[in-house]
Amino acid sequence: MFVVIGLGNPGKEYTNTRHNVGFDTIDLLASRNNIKINKIKFKSVYGEGYIGGEKIILLKPQTYMNNSGMAVLDLYNFYKLPMENMIVIVDDIDIEFGTIRVKKKGSAGTHNGLKSIIYHLKGDDFPRVKIGIGKKKEGQDLADFVLSKFSKYERMDIETAVQDAALAVETIIRYDINKAMNDFNSKGDRAQE
Repeated sequence: MFVVIGLGNPGKEYTNTRHNVGFDTIDLLASRNNIKINKIKFKSVYGEGYIGGEKIILLKPQTYMNNSGMAVLDLYNFYKLPMENMIVIVDDIDIEFGTIRVKKKGSAGTHNGLKSIIYHLKGDDFPRVKIGIGKKKEGQDLADFVLSKFSKYERMDIETAVQDAALAVETIIRYDINKAMNDFNSKGDRAQE
């Protein structure tokens, strides 16, 4: 079994913000794989289904970004899953806008949602799919930036990145993380050449 955790903030005011690309990816995975996000537990809304024959839970924590780890810990304690079967989808300001990066594990960097998960799980051995959301303008408050909406021009690139992130998650589940890293991490590198 795999759990796919998209990070974001609940509430209409946060819909389509930079910080909510994790939620957007969960919604896309749900629609592509006929999974209804209609259950409430683990301080989250979630749905159950299958991707590539594997049982899947798609989870959207409702604890707000900075407390994402509380929801993830509830689920982790309930299912006793290995950390490598918990895939976290997250926004990232440190990679190129509109690209994705698949990582096996690692530090949280500046991301408070990842910091919270690592703190609560007491480990960082979970895969993550990061979506580049751009960089803040000089002097701009980071919180204001990540809670801002994408411009009309940015929206197309972000929708492509969300599709790539969903595909990367499906690749991890159907094959393995190494194939996902090979298939998707090089895409952004080629774009920079």
